[in-house]
Amino acid sequence: MNSKDVLELKRRLTKDNATFTRISGCYVDGDKNKIAIFNDNFLNLNDEVFFKYLEMAKKVFSGKIGNNILNLPFKSNYSEEKQFLFGLRDSKLKNDELLDVLYDNIIENYDYAGNFLIVVFHDAYDVMTKTSDNAKLDESEEVYEYLLCAICPVNLSKPALGYLTEENRIDARIRDWVVGAPDTGFVFPTFTDRTTDADNVMFYTKNAKEPHMELAESVLGATAKMTHTEKKIAFEEIVENVLGDEDEDTLGKLEVKLNERAEEDVETEHKLSPTLTSNDVVELLTECGVDAVSADAIKKQLLQDKEFLLEIEKSMGGTSCREVEETEPEDSDNLDMDEDMMLAGMSIFENEI
Repeated sequence: MNSKDVLELKRRLTKDNATFTRISGCYVDGDKNKIAIFNDNFLNLNDEVFFKYLEMAKKVFSGKIGNNILNLPFKSNYSEEKQFLFGLRDSKLKNDELLDVLYDNIIENYDYAGNFLIVVFHDAYDVMTKTSDNAKLDESEEVYEYLLCAICPVNLSKPALGYLTEENRIDARIRDWVVGAPDTGFVFPTFTDRTTDADNVMFYTKNAKEPHMELAESVLGATAKMTHTEKKIAFEEIVENVLGDEDEDTLGKLEVKLNERAEEDVETEHKLSPTLTSNDVVELLTECGVDAVSADAIKKQLLQDKEFLLEIEKSMGGTSCREVEETEPEDSDNLDMDEDMMLAGMSIFENEI
């Protein structure tokens, strides 16, 4: 999925255009106990809850491609995890046993201390045919059916004073549990070039420094990748190991050089591709004042991973890189969804576990 594909899905998540058919979820406490499970028709939600869940889903399509949003291939086209996801999608979230398996797998593998909420959406998007000039025709090209999963932290609200209506006075307000913005999520199958792509899963991480790749590997059966931020940190560590105290000034200069390079490529309409060689890095480091011996030592470490060079160019080269295009600005981190709202409108929420 590129930024155009992501934006097409994200922009549909409005009151008039969203086509989510069903929503299900599981609220988990800090001891990894299931506290409550829900499953309902999405259109049955009251407006306030409806919009909060739309906002939650949109967050999974937020950030930068390659950093917050990663396209991960499956380890095997015939893996149990992939077949399970197909089964869950085809059930349209009406199979409680399959949903329980998903919840259990996430709970077992999710490395998180605290309460969290797992939410799964089912959607069926009637993809309309577009002409070469992007004009829509009143003709269906295919129905893209997919699952969107969001995993959100649930934290206790901060202590504060509030107005107590019944007692007509100001006092300490009752603290409640509030659902935050998604920390991790995924979309299966992906939407590539406006069509279903079952060979990959879209993985979302809010924190690009510490993505929960344990979920990608153990729950989804996907091949883990490093984010651009992780690659940048790894490169900085290489430079620091070689240069010591001189690295901070050097990295700043190198980032400027890479930004200049990216801007030149855009001006000449050359798409950035894996053209940054180890010799290019040596040349840029030399221009930044690094001696030949140190630059060569950095080069040798970079040669251990040839794809690393492209990631350096993407992560340090600014948003000029077309493959690291920001889809839309991140919104507020807090969804302002308290525990009551989270439960509201869910027909089987009375059945606590």
